[in-house]
Amino acid sequence: MNHQEYIEKLEILKVWAKAYYVDDAPIASDEEYDRLYHEVLKYEQENPLFADESSPTKRVGGVVLEGFEKASHKARMWSMEDVFDEHDLDAWIERVKKVKERFTFYCEPKFDGASLNLIYENGMLKQAITRGDGSIGEDVTQNVKTIGSIPLKIAYEGEIEIRGEVVIKKADFERLNDERLKNNESLFANPRNAAAGSLRQLDTSVTAKRKLMFYPWGIGVNSLTQSFLSQKMSFVYSLGFLQPPRIVVTQNVQDVHTLYHELIANRDAIEMMMDGMVVKVDDISLQEELGYTVKYPKWMVAFKFPAIEKVTKLKDITLQVGRTGVVTPVAEVEAVNIEGVVVERATLHNFDEIERKDIRIGDSVIIIRSGDVIPKIIKVLVERRNGTEVTPQRPLSCPVCGSELLDEGALIKCQNLSCDARVVGAMIHFASKKALNIDGLGDKIIEQLYAQNVVLHVKDLYALKREQLLALEGFKAKKADNLLEAIEQSKKVSLEKFINALGIEHIGEVAAKKIARAFGLEWLEAGYEAIIALEGFGEEMAKSLVEFIRVNRDETYELMAVIEPVASKLEITESVFTGKTVVLTGSMSKPRDEIKGMLEQLGAKVSGSVSKKTDFVIFGEEAGSKLDKAIELGVKTLSESELNGMIE
Repeated sequence: MNHQEYIEKLEILKVWAKAYYVDDAPIASDEEYDRLYHEVLKYEQENPLFADESSPTKRVGGVVLEGFEKASHKARMWSMEDVFDEHDLDAWIERVKKVKERFTFYCEPKFDGASLNLIYENGMLKQAITRGDGSIGEDVTQNVKTIGSIPLKIAYEGEIEIRGEVVIKKADFERLNDERLKNNESLFANPRNAAAGSLRQLDTSVTAKRKLMFYPWGIGVNSLTQSFLSQKMSFVYSLGFLQPPRIVVTQNVQDVHTLYHELIANRDAIEMMMDGMVVKVDDISLQEELGYTVKYPKWMVAFKFPAIEKVTKLKDITLQVGRTGVVTPVAEVEAVNIEGVVVERATLHNFDEIERKDIRIGDSVIIIRSGDVIPKIIKVLVERRNGTEVTPQRPLSCPVCGSELLDEGALIKCQNLSCDARVVGAMIHFASKKALNIDGLGDKIIEQLYAQNVVLHVKDLYALKREQLLALEGFKAKKADNLLEAIEQSKKVSLEKFINALGIEHIGEVAAKKIARAFGLEWLEAGYEAIIALEGFGEEMAKSLVEFIRVNRDETYELMAVIEPVASKLEITESVFTGKTVVLTGSMSKPRDEIKGMLEQLGAKVSGSVSKKTDFVIFGEEAGSKLDKAIELGVKTLSESELNGMIE
């Protein structure tokens, strides 16, 4: 075979592969495909310098990986706000309408799988990264190359992130579990679990056998010029990606509800597991105007399907003590299978909820599980009671340490800072990579230090002595010195990292940064009204922080005295922008965050949307609807160069 014949046969093989993996409509027999495949493979093995990197032969697994490296997304992969009924969906629509009365919806099924980000550069698949925490995931590029529905090469030269869901057909999931059963291997609980597990196989040949599929649902970094998401996604599908069985683009709210009920009606007929429908704002400029909360975009929601309900019996109520000391009742129920998941425990939220629903041990109850939502009891079948049921009592003492509990109604907390359930978990979080990142201080070492009574509180970490560590099993001089050095280096950390490290319920990295910048080292004196006024903060977050401060103020001040976190509160420089509301739009010569930070130092409040209350709109190249709206409302506009001139 010469090179020209190789190119011709390769193109035929690509067409056959697409028909099989993407179109699900084979146009060649398995025998024909295998014969052509091996002809192409033979040429590539004999002429490796002339082998096409996008050849279907490159998909064959066989590489055994040592592990998965961490990798950063170029743009954050956000979570989605869940809505569970039409009332909640309509409430979201009304929030969008406050910004723009009439807009277009982009609706598609929400498949239940593993989220994945594909990065293409110069037309080639460069990297594939799992969602992870939204900023950093795991590099699974080698495994992803075995998935037939993911193009190795696309007809687009620019850099682009294509996000989507890795799924497995329900029929393939059943066959996979049948094989595992025959081989005495543990079964996958559901298709999502199978897809996620298959994506993270260290042996790529295992991934290759799992028949995984990839459905795009969004785009990260890109330079596409289309004004609507539907247009951008149509372009993505034209590159050779799978398209969902149903997509609706409409301005009619009724069409959204109709698709939702249509998908539910066809839930069993659709080959992939669905747990809802995604509803997005189609207009890209409106998406930018709506912006984001701390957790998710304001321009999209996941309209979840009704949960599957099952009847089971409540055997007992046990108590869990969380990292922050909150005592949560947990329902222990007779095992019941809900959509492939065996459920034996369910959340009861709190004892007020138990009393409100009159839940008793021994009751027959209806339990639901919807998607990733924790199973919960929604109804007690009172008519099935026989008189043997027992009313649970509110706990008076901590189930872990036995100390008296603080009962504040819905919230019951253990106040003992030496409680095993609180201290160990709190220290593990405090030292973790997402918090203070104390190198060498892993879970096992913390548990060892606590078990030996060496460290009984986070503050004790900073009083550790070399001889104390050397007395512990597994510690030698170098390891002890390295750990002590890592602990010392964690001092004088930024205030936002310190706040995040405390593990306050509902307060993560983004929220911690906002608290630190708003209040500085006086953050423990902040009240409810000041906290809830922070951008992106809701009632739940504000109450959680107020409760933490009330209970732990003294101990936290002591810890701050030891660590001496560095305040990140903005020092405001008086300027023409002080106290003014500013909106940025268009492409700037500097990163948007850098300009935003500079304006905030000058006392400006940087907003994401234009209104009559806006004082300045600062625009760069290709400014769109925000600039148009500013001109319409008579808001003062400044070019980037005019901004720089005013600052100078």
